[in-house]
Amino acid sequence: MSLRRHLLNGSLRLFERPHLARVKGPNKMRRAFNMKARFWFRAPGGSRFKEDRLGDVPVTWAQGPGAMSDAVILYFHGGGYVMGSARTHRAMLATLSEMAGVPACLPDYRLGPEHPFPAAFDDAVAAYRGLLARGFRGDQIILGGDSAGGGLALALLAEICRAGMPQPLMSFAFSPLTDLTMTSASLRDNARREVMLPPERMAELPRDYLNGADPRDPRVSPLYGRFDGAGPVYLTASTHEILLDDSRNMAARLQEQGVKVRLHLENGLPHVWQLFHNILPEGRRSLHRLAAQIRVRIDPSCAEPDES
Repeated sequence: MSLRRHLLNGSLRLFERPHLARVKGPNKMRRAFNMKARFWFRAPGGSRFKEDRLGDVPVTWAQGPGAMSDAVILYFHGGGYVMGSARTHRAMLATLSEMAGVPACLPDYRLGPEHPFPAAFDDAVAAYRGLLARGFRGDQIILGGDSAGGGLALALLAEICRAGMPQPLMSFAFSPLTDLTMTSASLRDNARREVMLPPERMAELPRDYLNGADPRDPRVSPLYGRFDGAGPVYLTASTHEILLDDSRNMAARLQEQGVKVRLHLENGLPHVWQLFHNILPEGRRSLHRLAAQIRVRIDPSCAEPDES
C-alpha cells in the first residue's frame, strides 16, 4: 500500500469523519462536499462537459480525451441520497472515460429529504429510458455508481430485469449501499477502522430518505431484489469500511441468482477511494482495472484484464 494511502486515511479520520459526524442539515453537507470536490478532484486536461436533460432529469455528459465509443457509462453519484451531484463526481468519470474510451452520463437525480423515496429511483429509471429513447441499445449502456449511487444503479438493474427492459452491457458499483435496514455486521465490526463514514449517523439515512417506506423495498435496497437474466456485475469495496458487507452480501445474492459477479476487495482504503484518483495510486489502479473490464465487454477480442 502507498504512503499516500496512509496520509489520506489520517486526514480523513482527523477531519472528514468528525465533520460528517457533526454537520447538520443537507444544505451544509452539500456545500461542503461541493467545495471539497473542487479542491480534491481534477479531470484530465482536454475533458469536455455538457449539461443536458434526459426527459425531466438533468444530466451532465463527461467525456475524457479520446473517448469516442458509441457506448455510454450511465453513472449515479454517491452522497447518501442527500448530497453529491454530477459536478462532485464528473472529474472521476472523465478520468474513467479517458481510460475506457467511453463517454459518461451523470444524472442529477432528486435528493432527500426534499424529495424522498422513490424520487431518486424514479429518476434513475427515467434516465435509462431516456438513453434508450436517444437510440442507445441496452448493450451500449454500462450502469455504474458509488455508495448510495451504487445502490441506485443496482436497484435500477433489478427494475430492468423485472420490467423486461433491454439489459445493459454490464454494471459496476464502488462501495455500494445496498441494504437500508442497516443491519449488516460490518457496520459494527468496522466501526473503529472506518476512516470516513461516521457509523453513529448511518441510521439517519432511512429516516431522511425513506420517509417511512419499507427499507427492504428493492427499489432502495437492491440486496432484496431479483436479478434474473442480468448481465455481469463488478463490485469493489474496502475491507476497512463499514459498508463492506453491503458489497459482500450483494455479491452473494447475485451469485445465488446466476449472475456473473466479480467482487474486488482492497485492504485499508477509504470508502469510494476511486474518487481520490488524483492523489491515490490505488484509486487510479482501480479505475484502470474497471476500464479494462469495460473494454473487454465492448470488444471481446481484447485480452482478458488482469485481476491482480
